[in-house]
Amino acid sequence: MMQKIVIEVQMRSRRRRAKAMKIAAVADGVNSVAFNEEKKDQMVIIGDEVDAASLALSLRKKVGHATLVIVEEIVLEDI
Repeated sequence: MMQKIVIEVQMRSRRRRAKAMKIAAVADGVNSVAFNEEKKDQMVIIGDEVDAASLALSLRKKVGHATLVIVEEIVLEDI
């Protein structure tokens, strides 16, 4: 099951942004990580069976305040 996860992380510096990106990128099942264009403090993570709560907790411990905003299933239609 593919998921789209949005996590809001307080990132005050480029160093914290890079650290948050690394933490999310190495999590099990993650396919892509990007920052939201409109809201710079939101990370958009797409992956297969990613444990969103565990990822948010890991970000909270290592980077700072992190809030799970959205977890939704991505439906892939047959082409």
